[in-house]
This record gives sequence, structure tokens and C-alpha cells, in this order.
Amino acid sequence: MIKYLIIDDEYVAHDIIKGYCDLLPNLELAKHCYDALEAFEYLNKHSVDLIFLDLNMPKLKGFDFLKTLSAPPKVIVTTAYKEYALEGYELNIADYLLKPFGFERFLKAVNKAFSTATPQAVTPTAVQPQAQRLFLKSNKTYIQVLVGDILYVEASGNYTKVVCKDDTISIRQPFSDLLTQLPADQFLQVHKSFAVATAHIKSIEGNRIKIETHIVPVGKMYKTNLSKLLNGL
Repeated sequence: MIKYLIIDDEYVAHDIIKGYCDLLPNLELAKHCYDALEAFEYLNKHSVDLIFLDLNMPKLKGFDFLKTLSAPPKVIVTTAYKEYALEGYELNIADYLLKPFGFERFLKAVNKAFSTATPQAVTPTAVQPQAQRLFLKSNKTYIQVLVGDILYVEASGNYTKVVCKDDTISIRQPFSDLLTQLPADQFLQVHKSFAVATAHIKSIEGNRIKIETHIVPVGKMYKTNLSKLLNGL
């Protein structure tokens, strides 16, 4: 379960963010905080995995608050001010959302936060790292998938098939867009329509890769990628 904190002085912003989070499985609200000092007091006693952080707040500004945290969790900035984006990325935020933002952009930010690295605890207490995960939209349902369970992804017309250990999910998202959300050090494109999870490769023979019971073709234009993988073993 991903525990999150909303820090914003606007009640409407809390309602919007919580409403979006309620659509996603395994996101659990830890607390509503309406200024940074309230959040600081809460984080002295509790840990969270994700913070939705407004910038222009009374008493203590968002980035000034963030600088006080010695080991911050994942942070997604939610603000109406685009001019602070560069400073945000210098502070290693996961994403920068400009208000007003829609659910699709919000979902992309959450996926980005948890598909590239593991969240850290705010408190010094040791915690188990969260597994990398993605939220995939299949029809009107959002399905949470552990990145480590994905065997390969395949372009299929207007859809992309995500083949996992126990299931295959078809999503209406371009193949190229999905690749940008997958960890580059764990997935390798081997064909114009296929990318494989290198950890699940069972064998490579000629222009075919075997992953469990599946056979994935290797395209001529992508043999260099495969050669780099083999030379690195």
C-alpha cells in the first residue's frame, strides 16, 4: 500500500487529488495537511511514500519545507506556478503538475514516481522498499501491475499488450509511450513491436527470444540492442 500526504492550503485541491487517488488501487491517504508546518509535525512521527506538495502556502513555502527533510519520500508538486519547475527538479521531485490538471496527467505522474525508483521513508526508521509498479488503464478499469511481473510488451494496432506472468492486459496507449514509463535498465526493445524484460529471458536462439512459454521475434534493426545485452553478460 502506498501511503500519501496532501499538503495544500486549498480545500478544493485536496478534494481533487483525493478523488483521483480514490480511483487507483493501493493508494492510501495518510493525512490532509493545510500548511507545511502541519505536515512537518506529522512527518516527525510517521512515514509516507508519496507527497502531493503545493508551493505557495502561508508560513512555510513548499520548497523551503522540502529542503528541511533529510530523506524525503517521492514528491509530486501540484501548483499554478510554472516558473519554479527547474528548482523542483533540482530537488529531485518525481513530477511537476500545473493546476488545473486532469486525471490522465495525474496518472502519468504517479506512474513516473513509482516506475523509476523505490520510495524512501521520511523517518529514520528502516522500511522495506516498495516494488516498482504501474497503473494501466484497460477499458474503464485501472489495473495495478508490478513491473517485475511484466514479461514483455507488444504493439497491437491501436492497443498495446502487456504480457505478465499470470495475465495479459490490453491498454489503449501507444507502444512508444508505454516504453517511456518502463525502467530503461530492465526492458529492451528487440523489435519495432516488442520490448522484453531482460530478467525474464530464458534463452536466445537466432532471431527468437524465449520467455517462459512465449516466443518473441528479434527485428533486424534491433540486433545491436541484443548484442549489447549479450556482450554485457
